[in-house]
Amino acid sequence: MTKRKRQQGYYTKRMKSVQEGSNEEVLLADIRSLLQRSKIDDSGVTSNNESGATDSEAPFERFSQVEVKIAALSSIGDGLGFSSSKSDHVFVVPFTLPGDVVEAKVVTQFANDHYTLTDFVSVLKPSPQRNDNLMLSYEDQLAHKKSIVEKAYRNFSNLPSEMIPIVGDTIGSPLQYGYRTKLTPHFDGPPGSRVRRGRKDGPEQPGFEQVPPIGFMVKGTRKTMDIEDCPIATDAVRDGLKQERKRVAEEISKYKRGATILLRETTTKVPAQPQDPPATTISNETDSSNQPPQALQTNSSPISTTTTKTYITDQNATATEHIGPYTFLNPAGAFFQNNNSILETFTSYIRSHILPPQPSTLTNTSSKPQKPIKHLIDTYSGSGLFSITLSPLFTTTLGIDISSTSIASASLNAAQNAIPNATFTTGDAADIFAEAKTRYNGDGDGADECVVVIDPPRKGCDEPFLGQLLWFRPKRVV
Repeated sequence: MTKRKRQQGYYTKRMKSVQEGSNEEVLLADIRSLLQRSKIDDSGVTSNNESGATDSEAPFERFSQVEVKIAALSSIGDGLGFSSSKSDHVFVVPFTLPGDVVEAKVVTQFANDHYTLTDFVSVLKPSPQRNDNLMLSYEDQLAHKKSIVEKAYRNFSNLPSEMIPIVGDTIGSPLQYGYRTKLTPHFDGPPGSRVRRGRKDGPEQPGFEQVPPIGFMVKGTRKTMDIEDCPIATDAVRDGLKQERKRVAEEISKYKRGATILLRETTTKVPAQPQDPPATTISNETDSSNQPPQALQTNSSPISTTTTKTYITDQNATATEHIGPYTFLNPAGAFFQNNNSILETFTSYIRSHILPPQPSTLTNTSSKPQKPIKHLIDTYSGSGLFSITLSPLFTTTLGIDISSTSIASASLNAAQNAIPNATFTTGDAADIFAEAKTRYNGDGDGADECVVVIDPPRKGCDEPFLGQLLWFRPKRVV
């Protein structure tokens, strides 16, 4: 790009090599697929512009506005569409749905990759899919999640189309609101605090002149949006948000910088008294951080237990979750599934698929008898969710995680639930199956009696892990 065009406000960038598994890689795959489906010549079409550049290379002025018709919803949640003046170039517009016609503001153009990142301005013509309350109906959300998995197989598996498995329907959550058991709202420091923080001999950091917004980042910006309530959170966490916002407002003079607030639900179950009526009440309690959360008490039945739900703000305090007959204890700041309403359904589904179907005597013509699967290896085991809930199906279960804190929690949970056949070990990323090799003779035939369950972090399994998994060769992977 010429210096003159940059001064005039045009802004294009050359895409750097994208990281494997990153949002950028996923977005590029969706863009290229849309261009291919739209029968666009990826080399560009010559147009009548001053520079003689191809249509794809002709830059839009930065922050100019363009009308875009959204054609698809990407796997990262942004709409993908075209403008009437640029038919071989995709505009990425957040907060949009297929069928929308919107006004978008140009931010950054990647001419060589045929797309431009934009900010959403307004809806000119709404999509029929738009829902007044959810933007996208829950049924459409579930269908979109299914499509994400299907596209992942098509774009990244390198499998021929006939070998790509059929993806089942997404299992919905029992609760669409009031399910989230953890929130981490934050507030930014006062103006100038970032600059002064790095200066040891500089002036004292300024305090707050008023209560700052307390909430979450606006998508695509570093601006915090004030969030007074969060309907997807549980009642206890929502009450915690209200109480913590009040506390911060009262104590704002004590803060010299921003902070993140932890709100984590914890559950206590005690035997219910036979005369107790099934009801929900609210009472005050004090947690380990000396904060006064509200406790929501529910008698699930006159002869079972009374469930008390409170919130925790101390990340080192212990949060308790109940999944069917099992109890899980975790540091409040550590990772655990944040939708406890789906955990029984989730673990039951895995339980029903962890072992292969029993072969029919009519179809099993193999002369070699099949070894039964006796051992479960739970990689990325965390605090032992699968190792513990699946333990009745196996002779032994082995949980492996590279986090020693997670392994300590998992061992505690196994003892808490009296699971004698579950053990846990801290794995080395370079040899994650070392303990499994020793225990199950992984370099012989012992792996034939093992199933590996994988619940990786958001970025997925890395190449070294997959290489070790292929070398170990378990009988089954879920």
